[in-house]
Amino acid sequence: MSGPAADGRAVVVTGLGVLGAVATGPEDLTAALRSGRCALSAPSPPADADRPGVSWPAFTADLAADDVPDRALETLPGLPDALRGAARRTVLRAPVPVRTGVVAALQAWLEAGLDRTAPPPERIGVAVAGNNLTERVTEDGRARAERNPAHLPARYALQHQDTDHVATLSRILGLRGEGCTVGGASASGNLALVHGARMLTAGAADVCLVVGAMTRLSRLQTRGFLTLGAMAPAVGAPPRPPAPFDTCHRGFHPGQAAACMVLETAASARLRGAPALASIPGGAVVLDGNHLADPSVDGEARAMSGALARAGVGAADIGWVSAHGTGSPLGDRTEADALRKVFGAGDEGPWINATKTLSGHCLSAAGVVEAVAAVLQLRAGFVHPDPGLREPVDAGLRFVRDEPRRASGGFVLSNGFGFGGINTAVVLAHPDA
Repeated sequence: MSGPAADGRAVVVTGLGVLGAVATGPEDLTAALRSGRCALSAPSPPADADRPGVSWPAFTADLAADDVPDRALETLPGLPDALRGAARRTVLRAPVPVRTGVVAALQAWLEAGLDRTAPPPERIGVAVAGNNLTERVTEDGRARAERNPAHLPARYALQHQDTDHVATLSRILGLRGEGCTVGGASASGNLALVHGARMLTAGAADVCLVVGAMTRLSRLQTRGFLTLGAMAPAVGAPPRPPAPFDTCHRGFHPGQAAACMVLETAASARLRGAPALASIPGGAVVLDGNHLADPSVDGEARAMSGALARAGVGAADIGWVSAHGTGSPLGDRTEADALRKVFGAGDEGPWINATKTLSGHCLSAAGVVEAVAAVLQLRAGFVHPDPGLREPVDAGLRFVRDEPRRASGGFVLSNGFGFGGINTAVVLAHPDA
């Protein structure tokens, strides 16, 4: 995004969807955010927990059961029967993350009114946030094939590719415009939002669905994060999960959710009579020149400052920051230093919260989940609490802590940082800002 677009090509948000451990839809997510309802719980130890060197996560926020997206699809209010039937048939044998993403997309599709009036299918695109989304599918498929090669489904060759998400959404919704997956590790969600906004401002589409695909970690992925020290281990864990930026943090807690945000040009929304829930006036993506997992204050600060500049707003205009805040000691400390560099410190700075406190770290989907949460807070006029934040790593920053706060101003900055030095930030604005 190179800067604020001309009025007709300005990017607005017209639909929201979310399904995961933290909430079953936008209304439920609003309630969770306002009350500080946390989806994290301690998982059961794995079967091989007694083996030397085996560790497991301290807390996770997982879907309650594999049939959650199926039940959500069947009970989704206002969904036309023909569309419900098409979705049911298409996702019948799809992996759980694909089914979850479809439900979130349908929620957003309905709120945007695209079931009633929509641009031509060739003018609607889709960007799915994520990479390496199907390792769990591969792990499960390998186990089945090793028992009996005949048990490997014929669709495996399709489903083990990230593009299965794009193709499934295209099939169900009849999309004929641009489509892609956009991967940037934990920055994928913001990266997809920036890509979708660019698609609109460049004139390549009038509507773009940005979908944060749910990550279902394989056993190998989980143990890789634990070995790296990025994920909080169960051994020695406190009785309740500490919030990001708390000095008791020991790593991230994985969460499962899919989210969708319908982006649309202002001209298209006006033509359809679709109300704007928010706008995205600017975003930035910058690299550190680094291939490791260690973050950079300079890179994160450049992403935040770049997003503000492209949105045409200053640091003083930001009412609060939806921080990346994973709970990693190094990551939290680095982001706190970058926030101080951009916004300063003291009571005049923006409020700071971290949705991962409640949802867990939804990995590739995190940026879209958190952008949906930001729009819901903008709309309702509050900033969600971060239960569990007792001793912040930087007492000079204005963290929200246990009680919700009143949102001030009409702008929020949402951060997303990924391994390999991928830094992103997106500015979201209230329609009246």
